[in-house]
Amino acid sequence: MLRPEQMSKVSVTGSRGVMPEVIEAVHDLRLLHVTEYDGSWQEEFGFETGSPIEGAESASDKLVTVRSLKSILGVEDTDSGRQRIVPDDALGEPLEEIQAEVNELDDRRAELENELRAVDEEIDAMEPFVDLGLDLDLLSGYETLQVVVGQGKVDPVERAVVDADDISAYEIFSGERTHAVFGRPVDGADEMALADALVGVEFATLEVPDASGSPEEHIRDLEQQKREVESKLETVESELHDIAVEEGEFLLAAEERLAIDVQKTEAPLSFATTENAFVAEGWIPSERYNTFAGTLKDEVGEHVAVEELERAEFSRDGHDHAREDVAESGGTVAATDGGTVSMANDDPPVVQKNSGAVKPFELLVQAVNRPSYYEFDPTIILFLTFPTFFGFMIGDFGYGVIYTAIGFFLYSKFDDGALKSMGGVTIAAGLFTTLFGILYGEIFGFHLITQYFWEGMLGLSHPPIEKGLSPATAEWALGWLTVSVAVGIIHVNVGYVFDFFENYQLHGPKDAVLESGSWILMLNGLWIWIFSDALGGVPPEFLFTTFAADGLIPLGFSGFSFIVGWGGFGLYILGAVLLGMGELAELVEFAAPLSNVLSYTRLGAVLIAKASMAFAVNLLVFGVFVTGEGSEAEWHFGLGHMYHVGDMYHGHEVTDVLFGGIFHSGAAGVVGGLLVLVVGHLVVLALGVTSAGLQAVRLEYVEFFNKFFEGGGRAYNPFGYDREFTTED
Repeated sequence: MLRPEQMSKVSVTGSRGVMPEVIEAVHDLRLLHVTEYDGSWQEEFGFETGSPIEGAESASDKLVTVRSLKSILGVEDTDSGRQRIVPDDALGEPLEEIQAEVNELDDRRAELENELRAVDEEIDAMEPFVDLGLDLDLLSGYETLQVVVGQGKVDPVERAVVDADDISAYEIFSGERTHAVFGRPVDGADEMALADALVGVEFATLEVPDASGSPEEHIRDLEQQKREVESKLETVESELHDIAVEEGEFLLAAEERLAIDVQKTEAPLSFATTENAFVAEGWIPSERYNTFAGTLKDEVGEHVAVEELERAEFSRDGHDHAREDVAESGGTVAATDGGTVSMANDDPPVVQKNSGAVKPFELLVQAVNRPSYYEFDPTIILFLTFPTFFGFMIGDFGYGVIYTAIGFFLYSKFDDGALKSMGGVTIAAGLFTTLFGILYGEIFGFHLITQYFWEGMLGLSHPPIEKGLSPATAEWALGWLTVSVAVGIIHVNVGYVFDFFENYQLHGPKDAVLESGSWILMLNGLWIWIFSDALGGVPPEFLFTTFAADGLIPLGFSGFSFIVGWGGFGLYILGAVLLGMGELAELVEFAAPLSNVLSYTRLGAVLIAKASMAFAVNLLVFGVFVTGEGSEAEWHFGLGHMYHVGDMYHGHEVTDVLFGGIFHSGAAGVVGGLLVLVVGHLVVLALGVTSAGLQAVRLEYVEFFNKFFEGGGRAYNPFGYDREFTTED
C-alpha cells in the first residue's frame, strides 16, 4: 500500500506487416501504457513517427457524426440496455440514413425555434401598445402629423415639445407607461422634427408595428400563430425523441466501436517506424510481463519480439536494468555499446495499490497530486488518521449515523468516480463519529447514551471520555489539548520518517540524515524538553497530569526528568546543526517543530466548539438546570420537564437554572422549539463538514504531506478500451 505497483518498461518490435495484429492484441490486453516516440532515433537509425493505419480518417469522421447525432438527440449513456455487436455494414448506409433524417428534423426544429422566437419578440414589442390603448393604424400614415411612441416621464417630454421651434401644435396620449406624441411641424420643418425635439429627454422610443387594428387583436393573432408553431415544434421533437428511443442504443454502441477503431488506427502515431519495421514502447505492471509477452507470442508468433527494457525500482538511482543485447536487424534498434536503446527517458506511470475501504481515500491524496512513482503513497495513513480526526472532533452518535447514511447513499448511488470515493470517505468518517459518540455518551448533544448505557446498563458513573463542557468535567477540555499535542508529535514524526526513507533510497544515508534525520531530532528533542522538569513551571501543568497514573488517561506518564529534558534540548541543537550542514537556509524554520505540533491543538479546539454549538441548540430548546456548585457543578437538559432551584434530581439538589427552554413555554413554544431543534442541528451537522472536515484535511495536507510528499506522478492509462456498449462475441 505504501508503494505503487512495480512497473516494467517493455519494447515491442516487429515488421510493418504484422503491426495491425500486434495493435489488436495489445489493445485487447489493456496493459501497455504507451510511450510516445520522441524522434530521437531518426538521425541515427532512420526511424520516423508512424502514420495512421488506413481507415483512420473515415473512422474519425464517422465518430464525429455519431457524436453529433447523440448530441442532437440527447442520447445519454443510461439509454443503453445491453451490449451489442456493431458490424462494419451498420456504419455505412444505415448510419447515413439516420444522419439524413436527424439532420432534416434538426434543421426543421431550428427553423421553428427561430420562428417561435420571432413571434415572442413581436408579442413583447406589442405589449407597450396594449398599454397605450390606441389602434395601431392611428399611429402612422399621416401627411401633416409626425408621431413618436415611447416610454418615459411625460412631463419632460411635453416640455421638450413645447420648447421646440419646429412644432406648431401637439397632442399627447398616455397609458400607464407608454406615451404617443402627435406633433404638427411648421412649414419647411424636417420630417424628423418631432424626434429631434425629444433628443436629450429620457424617452425610450418604440418602433410602431406595421399593422392595423387594436394591439389586443394583433396579440391574439400572434398567440394563435405561436400555438401553431409550438404544435409543429412538438411534432418535430416527438419524431426526434422516437429516433432517440429507437436508435439510441445503436448510437452508443457505434460511438464506442468507432472510438476503438480510431484508437487502433491512430496507434502508430506513437510508434517509431521505418518502411519495414516498427518499435513500440511502454510501461506495464511487472507481474503481468509474462502474460503480456506470452499473449503476443500466441497471437502473432515469431514475427514480433517483446523485451523487458527496465524494471523500475523505487529509487531514481537504483533502477534494476533488465536489458538484453539485440541485433540490429528487422527494424530492431541496438546501441553502440551492445545494449538496447530506449526511445524516451520517461518516468513510469503510477498505479496506487490500495483496495477495499482504503481505496476511496486516494481521492483525498489526488486532490493534492498523484504520488510520484518514487515516493510513498500516504493513502493508508490518510485512511487511518482522517476519519479518526474527524470522528474525534464531532464525536456524536446521531451526527455519525447521518454522516454514514449520506456516505452510503453516495457510495451506492454512483458506480465510479469522485462522488463514489467521497461516499467511501464519508462512511469512514461517519463510523468514527458514531464510535466516538458512544465513547462520549452523546447523541445530538444529549447524554442519553451516558444515562442508559454507560450508567444504566454498565453501572459506570460517567462515560469513558467526556468533552468537558460543564464545570465538573472542565479538566477534560485541557486534557484534549495535551492529547492533540501528542497526536501531532506522532503524526509529524511519521511524515519525517517517510521523508527519511525516501531520501535514503533516492540520495543515500548522508542526505537522509542531514535533510530528514535532523528534523526528527529537532522535533523529538524539543518536545522531550517541553515535557520535562527542565523548564521549571513554564509549561502548563495539564501537560503533565493528563497521562499521569491518576490522570484522565492513566498511562503513568507525568513528564521526563530534568536530565532527560536537557538531553532532549541537546538533541534539538544537534538536529539544528545537522540541518545547517545540509542546507543552511532551512535554519530559518527552526521553530517549525513547535508550530507544526501546536497546530494540532485545533483538534481539541474544534471538539469543544462543535460540542458547544450542539449544547447551545439544546439549551435554547429544552433549557438547562444545574446540580452542584462551583467546580463540581453539572449541567442537565430539561428533556421531560424543567426542574427548579431546590428540586431534587437523582439525589442531587438543583442549584441553578441556566435557561428555562423554549419547549417549556406553552404550545407555541413546543412548535417553535421543534423548529429551532431541527434547524439548529442541521446547521451544526453542516458546519461539522466545513470545520471538522476542513481542519482534518488541513492537518493532513499542511502538517503531514509537507514533510515528504511532492506528487507529480502520471496516471497509468493503458492502451485499450473498457467496453460498455459493445461486444465482439
